[in-house]
Amino acid sequence: MDDALDLDRRDGLPDALRVLLHEHPRATWPGHDNFAGLVAFWLDRHLMFRKLGKTLRTDAEAAVDGRLDLPQMQARLSRYGAMLVQQLHGHHQIEDMHYFPVLGQRDPRLSRGFEILDRDHHAMDALLERFTGAANAVLQGRDEPGRFHAEVSGFETLLLRHLEDEEDLIVPVLLKYGTEGLA
Repeated sequence: MDDALDLDRRDGLPDALRVLLHEHPRATWPGHDNFAGLVAFWLDRHLMFRKLGKTLRTDAEAAVDGRLDLPQMQARLSRYGAMLVQQLHGHHQIEDMHYFPVLGQRDPRLSRGFEILDRDHHAMDALLERFTGAANAVLQGRDEPGRFHAEVSGFETLLLRHLEDEEDLIVPVLLKYGTEGLA
């Protein structure tokens, strides 16, 4: 596969994989008959990941700037960092084992997109490992919040890229073809 489509290199999916997005633009999603239920739930999960990433980044910024003391930052990092890692791993497992194979069959034009998203998940496993190492270093007092801030900022950037691309591919498929066989 083209290395330019790696998570850390791309700035979106190729137009050929956005064909259904053109039929179902984001602004129309909430009003679509197939939006309620699974699609809305899945997007809420993505919103949670975005909020957790932002919370961890802003907490690290506040600790670096002296607006949040280290014990408070550590408590929040322990809670929200663990939640992000655990929930993201589970979310990706469901997508890789169930959603992607089912959805990839619904529109063969998009199979390459599901391969890209699967590669993203493997790349994110390594990112999550680095994130966890940096978080544990702060939690155990072996490192300062500044290094974690750099790690979480980079992680958040790639997480946001992945979530947006995943939504641009998957939501239009679900809107067009429905959610049967996924719940």
